[in-house]
Amino acid sequence: MAADSVTLLGFWASPYALRVKWALKLKGVEYEYVEEDIWNKSALLLQYNPVYKKVPLLVHQGKPLAESLVILEYVDETWKQNPLLPHDPYEKAKARFWSKFCVPAILASFSKGGEELQQAAEEARENLKTLQSGLEGKRYFGGEKIGFADVAIGWLGHWVSLMEEIVGINLLDTKSMAKLKAWFDDFLENPIIKECMPPRDKLMEHIKTLRKALLSSST
Repeated sequence: MAADSVTLLGFWASPYALRVKWALKLKGVEYEYVEEDIWNKSALLLQYNPVYKKVPLLVHQGKPLAESLVILEYVDETWKQNPLLPHDPYEKAKARFWSKFCVPAILASFSKGGEELQQAAEEARENLKTLQSGLEGKRYFGGEKIGFADVAIGWLGHWVSLMEEIVGINLLDTKSMAKLKAWFDDFLENPIIKECMPPRDKLMEHIKTLRKALLSSST
């Protein structure tokens, strides 16, 4: 691995690895992508991330970084072009807040069944309504261009639609969450964003398999 190289270890279905792909693409950073088999992890992944053994993992100049939001901040600070985080400290804090909001509730609704599913879905809907308030009439959470929070949570638009179909519940109400729906659609149609998205049918099958495994392990 060259001293000045940038390598991203990821898994095709991981939304967290997708975050990093998007950030690097938006920044125009050239990188080598290494697809990991998460059930048979490579020696490289185990070498650079021996504690968590997870993707995404970014290796820059021989130095490894784990955790997608940490990697996003590193990418933004290392390559100054096309900044993702705003300069203003308050706006920067808000971007960081929204980047962590909503994801746990959405994933919880995916991994539940029966009455627990209905409760989790209701919490997810309330979280999505709150998330919508963060747009405040803006095109993106980053303003008129894609920013940190957009990259961190934009994948939810695609995953929510898949989960709604698989689980058979409604999470994103198009009437009360029209602004949020428009943002999801706008973000996911961006050429750079769209280019990195995994195939829908393949991802659908992966999520079905994952949900089945999670439900089996909880019984």
